[in-house]
Amino acid sequence: MPAPLILTCGEPAGIGPELAPQALAAGVPLVWMGDPRHLPAGTRWIEIASPGDAVPEGTLPVLRHDFAAPAVPGRPDPANAAGVVEVIARAARLAMSGAAGGICTLPISKQALKEGAGFPFPGHTEYLADLGGGAKVAMMLASTTVDPPCRVVPATIHIPLDRVPAALTPAVLEDAIRITHAALIRDFGIPAPRIAVAGLNPHAGEGGTMGRQEVDWIAPLLDRLRGEGMALSGPLPADTMFHAPARARYDAAVCAYHDQGLIPIKTLDFAGGVNVTLGLPFVRTSPDHGTAFDIAGQGRADPSSTLAALRMAWNMACAREAA
Repeated sequence: MPAPLILTCGEPAGIGPELAPQALAAGVPLVWMGDPRHLPAGTRWIEIASPGDAVPEGTLPVLRHDFAAPAVPGRPDPANAAGVVEVIARAARLAMSGAAGGICTLPISKQALKEGAGFPFPGHTEYLADLGGGAKVAMMLASTTVDPPCRVVPATIHIPLDRVPAALTPAVLEDAIRITHAALIRDFGIPAPRIAVAGLNPHAGEGGTMGRQEVDWIAPLLDRLRGEGMALSGPLPADTMFHAPARARYDAAVCAYHDQGLIPIKTLDFAGGVNVTLGLPFVRTSPDHGTAFDIAGQGRADPSSTLAALRMAWNMACAREAA
């Protein structure tokens, strides 16, 4: 059995602290890493020295990491930014050492980290890739409550739409496909993955009348990778890829840009979607929502995505151990 997961605290002024005690409902071995001063009043917690330490049932195990200041819901404090960054790095080190089975990260505020700690990364994913030795990574959003499942990997992510055609190069798309293929085998236990690849243009270019990328290089790239034995379909029109009969024909979809993949999964499984970083030397998942400063501290945070993320991380850790 893998070592317990680490649930990182995320931004302490967001909804992360109130999600922490609710995380026990996931029913998987876990510990929370952060400053216990930030937990909601009445939380049953106990400080532990390492992730495997035994704790009473119904008690949140805490790997203590003291922050510079208390937390005020909805009001991020720049003094706490360094602590947020340190927790992520500490959790990643424990996961890479095998002391933790993987990590599930509660949401951070990128603006707060930049203003308070000079955080140079666009977000969790890029920072974790750096911590993992510069690994090539991809972002997957995976459903947990729909059948057939919806798993999407955008080849380009947080860039303006008018930059996508230049950013979507053959090398970028090939990396996304290869990372997805390897992760479906290693992390999801799918021995022969089927991957659908969306075209960039409407109707996948309509034979070149609505764009040339599909004809000029996407189709040839897919043909080359099929020659290596990959089961790939595409380039496909994105608007016909996500209804249930279409999803039954593949295990994951690689999309050209952010909204092409994220709109369908968030429509199909908004509360149960999980963010997974593929390609890391350790397991990492995250709930598919932000810090929700507007409702922080009000007890209104929905734990569904956090519970789903923890269960998925545990299943992935088990798959890696069994491989």
